Amino acid sequence: MKKVLIVEDHADIRKLLHMTMEFEDFEIYEAANGDVGLEMACTHSPDVVLMDIMMPGTLSGLDVCRCIKANPALKHTKVIMLTARGQAEDRRDGMKAGADEYLTKPFSTIQVLESIYRLEAAHDRSH
Repeated sequence: MKKVLIVEDHADIRKLLHMTMEFEDFEIYEAANGDVGLEMACTHSPDVVLMDIMMPGTLSGLDVCRCIKANPALKHTKVIMLTARGQAEDRRDGMKAGADEYLTKPFSTIQVLESIYRLEAAHDRSH
């Protein structure tokens, strides 16, 4: 079973993502800010993290992404940014932080699932 961590400060978006994935073969965790998200990533070692960029707390989604990518224990973890920040510069910042995928809001839940499965397929091919 794949572990997915949703790090998003808007409860309605977390709920939408959770509902989308609960029918798939996923173990789902949720965090409402980057600080808790990073803690949960370290504790649960998820396969995929769905991450907003702008959140309350001391850590932004970019900060958390950098921390995940710098942690050898989480090197398998894929990060998909889900954000309202859709400028080319924002996308560049996300990729520079180590994001594996960058989706802008409003996104479709199908896009999110496709991204998860695409990243998993790429991971499986590389092993």
